[in-house]
Amino acid sequence: MIELVTGRIQTQLWEVALDQYGYVTSRDARKLSIDGVELVKLAHRGQLHKVGHGVYRFPRFPVNELDSYMLATLWAGEQGVLSHETALDLYELCDVNPAKIHLTVPRKRRIRRRGGELYVVHNEDLDAGKIGWHEGIPTVTPIAAIEQTIHVTPTHLVRQAVQSAHDQGLINTQAHDRFLRQLGIPV
Repeated sequence: MIELVTGRIQTQLWEVALDQYGYVTSRDARKLSIDGVELVKLAHRGQLHKVGHGVYRFPRFPVNELDSYMLATLWAGEQGVLSHETALDLYELCDVNPAKIHLTVPRKRRIRRRGGELYVVHNEDLDAGKIGWHEGIPTVTPIAAIEQTIHVTPTHLVRQAVQSAHDQGLINTQAHDRFLRQLGIPV
């Protein structure tokens, strides 16, 4: 009987993990009415690996170059989205190469868990129109990423991002021109 329950729990968690690059969280388990102890048991048996505070990964799930980005958003909890230079990089808008993964969480959200040394956490209340998805990972939209970086990232990189976003049809001419003016570049 225990194996049937464990198998059912594992199957439910696997269904969630399919959409999260092999990751599941204790929050996902709660939503499925699965006791968090079950995650610990699965980890003890090698069916899951604990990779962060309340975050586990199925070791049999294929590794992907975007795994670390999904892990970052799960680490940040609900409403955590990739942002700033990380979003510019993911959308391949410029030659930026951030040393850490940038995340944005709501202003009132304070993260006090271990593992944050890999991330730069920004607090900002994003309206729904500024949040999108990149390869199944919550990420600010290209226009929001440019707005977030316009005064903190080197001008030549932001200019490159603005031009690339415009060329790809991700921002319109009005936004393109507005960003260039904000950078002090004549239109």
